Amino acid sequence: MRTEHPRRHGGGATSGAAPGHGAREAGHGLRRGATRRKLFDAAVTLIAEQGFSSTTVDEIAERAGVAKGTVYYNFASKNVLYEELLRDGIDLLATSLQEAADRAVRAEGGTRVDALDAMIRAGLDFIAGSPSLTQLYVAELWRTNRVWQPTLQSVRGRAVAVVESVLRDAVAVGELSEELDIPLTASALLGMVLVAALDWLSFQPHRSVEDVHASLSRLLQGRVSPMRPK
Repeated sequence: MRTEHPRRHGGGATSGAAPGHGAREAGHGLRRGATRRKLFDAAVTLIAEQGFSSTTVDEIAERAGVAKGTVYYNFASKNVLYEELLRDGIDLLATSLQEAADRAVRAEGGTRVDALDAMIRAGLDFIAGSPSLTQLYVAELWRTNRVWQPTLQSVRGRAVAVVESVLRDAVAVGELSEELDIPLTASALLGMVLVAALDWLSFQPHRSVEDVHASLSRLLQGRVSPMRPK
């Protein structure tokens, strides 16, 4: 299974610090961000391959190419690492969805339904680049006894809220019916993208992202958008 490649982070100079100190702090922040990313990538791949319980800190460190102590320097435990992994990954997904919606409406002059369609494509692109992360996230939604359930609920709420916001705007400007159940529709749209993308990558990998997006787009237009007069 391929290694995940979600994006970011960096550090910044402290306000008022001497230039040399600020540069050192920035460099340290960048290095720590890169190390955390390597640990996230190693952990998500190993856990997807063999499960959370069977994955050890030693294996994560070895896969990441760092010392075991480096794992504990960045995360207090394997549970904390996994919790932060889920938080980071779903935050990135939510950001991708929001940016896609903003581009569709503000930069390209589209409708809110166009924004929903753009979010579907952004979600497919994100999942195609991070299939193991998505697989873990979907699996964890069904496990209510994990210590990180509050974190999972929180980050899920952020992703769903992005979709809800676009749906509310669509209702407000008359693109969608006022009878629309916004919370349930937002959850259904996000769930559709997650499950359809995993099914595509697992069982229909010969299909292109454009093809899958076109099919989901037709479903969106037919089921969410108001019927157009003939």
